[in-house]
Order: sequence, then C-alpha cells, then structure tokens
Amino acid sequence: MSFLGVLQVFISLTLVLLILLQGSGSGLGSPFGGGGSGETFKTRRGFEKIIFYLTVFFIVLFALVLILVIVA
Repeated sequence: MSFLGVLQVFISLTLVLLILLQGSGSGLGSPFGGGGSGETFKTRRGFEKIIFYLTVFFIVLFALVLILVIVA
C-alpha cells in the first residue's frame, strides 16, 4: 500500500472518531426529527467547536488526498 493509501486510511479513521464524538448526547432519534429538546439551533462552544472545525478540516483533507490518489 502506498503512502497516500495509508494516509487516506488514517484520515478515514480519524473522521469516524470525530463524527462519533460530535453525535454524543444528541440521542438516536435526533437525525429523524426526534430529540425532544425543542432546540432548533445550538451554539457550539469550547470542545464542541474544536471538534466541529477539526471535522471540517479532515473532510477537506480527505477530499484532497482522494484527488491525489486518483491523479497519481
């Protein structure tokens, strides 16, 4: 496996972890309109904000590495 392949696997596993960390506390019914908290929007603060920005960064990084793998 090439360096880009190993890098892509690492980024993928990191993304899975970050996404799972974001979903903690939201409940299972939340993606389907449940949740019951009555809040439509929630301001991210502290650790949640860091996790959110890291997730966005790793998604962009994943896309760039994917394009490099396809081109190479």
